[in-house]
Amino acid sequence: MKLGKLEEVDIRELWKHEQYDFSEWLSKNENIELLNNEIGLTLTDIQKEVFVGTYRCDLVAKDEATGIKVIIENHLEATNHDHLGKLITYASGLDANVVIWIVKEAREEHRSAIEWLNNKTTNELSFFLMEIRAYKIGDSLPAPKFVVVEKPNDFVKTVNTGVDSGELSNAQAERLIFWNRFNEVLISRNKPFNVRKATTDHWYSVALGTSEAHIEVTLVNKTNSIGIEVYIKENKNLFDKLFNSSEEIENELGFSMEWMRLDHKKASRIICYIEGLDFDNHENYDELMKRVIDKVIVVRNVFRKYL
Repeated sequence: MKLGKLEEVDIRELWKHEQYDFSEWLSKNENIELLNNEIGLTLTDIQKEVFVGTYRCDLVAKDEATGIKVIIENHLEATNHDHLGKLITYASGLDANVVIWIVKEAREEHRSAIEWLNNKTTNELSFFLMEIRAYKIGDSLPAPKFVVVEKPNDFVKTVNTGVDSGELSNAQAERLIFWNRFNEVLISRNKPFNVRKATTDHWYSVALGTSEAHIEVTLVNKTNSIGIEVYIKENKNLFDKLFNSSEEIENELGFSMEWMRLDHKKASRIICYIEGLDFDNHENYDELMKRVIDKVIVVRNVFRKYL
């Protein structure tokens, strides 16, 4: 078998200008998905060149599933103090939850600075330092690749927060164990949907392709069950539209769901449950998580057709 040789391409040959070339390219849905796959978010509602005082942040977006604000600063050179300062200014001015710095080369002092920020800031603020690279084989088209250099150590931050404040209960610790293992199982299956950071929360969000709704996996240890639900934020018309097709939807799913319009609340829920969760016995976790992932995939694929 004849094999080609992987060659790195200078990214400046692909994108001459950060704003007009690279930021424009990254803002397209098919390209932002490459970034989503690396950071475990689903970025939507992308805005370009957002003013913060007299400065302009390259890209501002939100995560589809959680609604958190994400800012992206593109810098197709080696990291420097000027851009690090701008990042902090943008994060403050835009009240961002996630800060992403994409560069050609990450210098060691700035790797350390981002690591320090992740260790010292609260759990509500996360910093990513990423390098953008490109490769080709022979005369093939160049293929871009995002490489994570520094990212939040969510396990350490969450545990430290709980220990320091004395607030990490047994239930919170068990949720953290569950979601960390859930992520490992998800990764072993080649990430059929984006990996989310493990937290002490009882829910885990999965994007559904619209900002109006998302899927939530919920841990209900009191009833030894796990819920898989379509959570519709504030759109009763969307719930009614889906409910009108409920019989057809359930036929495609292969199982029934509980349809909860919740007239007295802003949100609506469409939910089913899987039995077998027990925080005191983890022996079935891998098999249980596989069943949950399978059901999430089915729910996502079917409901996307009707949104």
